[in-house]
Amino acid sequence: MLQEDDLGALVGYRLKQAQSVLRARMDETLRELGLSTPQYICLELLSRQPGASNSDLARGAFVTRQTMNTLLRGLQRRGLIERAEQAATGRVLPTKLTESGRQLLDLADESVQQIENRTISLLDAEKARALHEALGLCIEALSEPNA
Repeated sequence: MLQEDDLGALVGYRLKQAQSVLRARMDETLRELGLSTPQYICLELLSRQPGASNSDLARGAFVTRQTMNTLLRGLQRRGLIERAEQAATGRVLPTKLTESGRQLLDLADESVQQIENRTISLLDAEKARALHEALGLCIEALSEPNA
């Protein structure tokens, strides 16, 4: 059993620390561009999956559907995305980046890439690859129901 002062020995705690520091750096950098981290992730997802549903975007950005709806309305007001007024089929309103959204995303990508590079700057290529693989295995293990 771990002692109270050995909290840093827990993998989950270390992952949360890394996530917290990463999020803080992204928030600082993206704030200069007028974006939050979830807004950036939303734009990134839309660049890769034009027309993605609110639910898909929410899952990808790790927010609720209600939060994503608010995010999308804000991005639309700023002219960064376009949403259809009516769904072509079902209830899904197709969403896509505007040219302004694409330009802002390109700027944001540069900043986020610098943070990504800094994140692994103390690792050699082999350790960086191993970390990526290990995190994937952790996600896979935790994604299995009732494992």
